[in-house]
Amino acid sequence: MSSRTIATIITALVLLAVLALMLRSWRRRTKRDAALPAGYPQPADRGRELASAAALYVATTPRDTPLERLNIPGLGFRARGGVTVTEQGVLLELAGSPALFIPADAVQLVADATVAIDRVVEPGGLLLLGWRLNSVGVNTTDTPTDTPTGVDSYFRFSDPVDRRAITEAIRSITAEHGTTEPGKTEFGTEESEV
Repeated sequence: MSSRTIATIITALVLLAVLALMLRSWRRRTKRDAALPAGYPQPADRGRELASAAALYVATTPRDTPLERLNIPGLGFRARGGVTVTEQGVLLELAGSPALFIPADAVQLVADATVAIDRVVEPGGLLLLGWRLNSVGVNTTDTPTDTPTGVDSYFRFSDPVDRRAITEAIRSITAEHGTTEPGKTEFGTEESEV
């Protein structure tokens, strides 16, 4: 065999090994996050709609860890969809997933962000919605001890006016419910406690 053929075979084997490791990692992450609840039960009356806009859902990560994706059912992949803020909370309607509801008292922060797991944009180009996972009905024996309780979901709006309207609507409902969480956000975010 020529040295060129040997180099090609070695390169192909290395690529296959990398792909196998990526697949193994994704399966482990999926198994780890399968027990995490996707949102909360939707109330019978969500109240008056305060703001609604089309958005690109980017990712959900553990709090203050924008480079580690969670594979929560319905939130594991980037998707187009809509974000609707009502008097009772935030409704996420993402393509290919059932609607997901986050009540106002579970929202912990809203901020502008620049970096998420697979997206780097201009300063303030992403909306970070920090919220608390629903722990009701979660089997704690199947849930790892390092399971986050606070998560950050990132959204990209094509129109900055929509992003501002959604941000202000979230602030208004969280002020009513008194939800706040002081803390830091990293990687170029400007935090805005709610």
